[in-house]
Amino acid sequence: MATHTADSDRTRRHGEPRLRVGAPAVAPPRRSRARRFLPPVVAAATALSAIVVLAQGHAGLPFERIVTIEAKMASKADYFEDPEVQRLLVRHGFRVRITRMGSRGIATQRYDDYDIVFPSGQPAADLITGRRAAEGHPATTYRPFVSPIVLGTYREYAETLREAGIARPLPGVAAGAEPLYYSLDMRRFLRASADGRRWDDLGTDRDGHRVGIGRHGIHNGNKVLAQTSDICQANSAGTYLGLVSYVWNHDDIPQTPAQAARFAERIRLLLNDQGMPSSEKNETYVSAEGKSISPIAVIYEHQFLAHQIAARSGTGHVDGERVLLYPSARFVTEPQLIALTPEGDRLGRLISTDPALQRRAMELGFRVRDAEGASATSDALTRFLKEHGIQAPVLSDDDTKAVLPRLDLLERMIEVVGDCDAPAPRPAGGEAP
Repeated sequence: MATHTADSDRTRRHGEPRLRVGAPAVAPPRRSRARRFLPPVVAAATALSAIVVLAQGHAGLPFERIVTIEAKMASKADYFEDPEVQRLLVRHGFRVRITRMGSRGIATQRYDDYDIVFPSGQPAADLITGRRAAEGHPATTYRPFVSPIVLGTYREYAETLREAGIARPLPGVAAGAEPLYYSLDMRRFLRASADGRRWDDLGTDRDGHRVGIGRHGIHNGNKVLAQTSDICQANSAGTYLGLVSYVWNHDDIPQTPAQAARFAERIRLLLNDQGMPSSEKNETYVSAEGKSISPIAVIYEHQFLAHQIAARSGTGHVDGERVLLYPSARFVTEPQLIALTPEGDRLGRLISTDPALQRRAMELGFRVRDAEGASATSDALTRFLKEHGIQAPVLSDDDTKAVLPRLDLLERMIEVVGDCDAPAPRPAGGEAP
């Protein structure tokens, strides 16, 4: 737990002078939070700049202060790096400076001197809150929004899976429109991977001849599988591992470390044939080279929806080339903002309750929780998508609700499948090994 001097406490309470609206949230190299005093000439120029800002109609008093929040985040940094979110936070007196890393890295490395950490899923959050409690420093958690794990792909691949009886379009598609969303039969999909099926021979014609994806004008002799980000770092990859394990082991989860190791070995080849994983699979998926590099990518729903919302806004139509596969066994991730300081607690409450910030989260594709934070609602997101001419996913309540293994057992499976270094215990207040 970090200790603070009286000077640094005063700095944290008052923050920094409000000089710029919409300052970037991406973290530069860490620096001291000690108060910086301005020479008289610079101070006068600062005051003049503040008057100009007021004359231009920006809200805020000339000497209103902004608190800089130090944060470690994974994919949910997408939200805080959004310019509109930054603008809204500045209006409330916050600037967020981000250090990006995978959720597992957040949980296993030091987080002293940070106000918040925001891993993308519950396993990493449980590691952090459990350690904090053991050290005598309980942390407050906030769950402002959720985003399911999904598989991003391209229309030709989704249609090939449909022809092979592995996927089907979700309901709710308007007459004459092409579907954006498909349900993926996870058991059949994993069986195709285990059997070594290739995209070129996945489908069959009326005479029983294998034709595969070639009928859609694409040649791909690679195995049918989904690619993840680095399983040793990314929550999406670890969650997908748990999902695959649940389905492949007949809707069961391991109960002991030995059983977890056996489960992991059984499914290792289903995940490790993907080649070298990238740090952020969504970046590859939305790139021009994505179709040839990563035809099926494990991502979050909000990343796909944010891409479609931006496409509709920028071009007047959705990106009909990219579509989404919803696994028939589903697990909704629970990103948790963990407040480590009073300032972090204030920020957590703000983004969980402020209507403008909640609406912006929805505009970025997140499923925003209700006012009490008791449940995630998709009604507002569905209305928003329809209002903007974008198909909304209609999910079935009949889909299997997958269960993740116990945290220590999931960690064991991640280590086996990814050949990761086991996270060693960290002394209280010390450096992560």
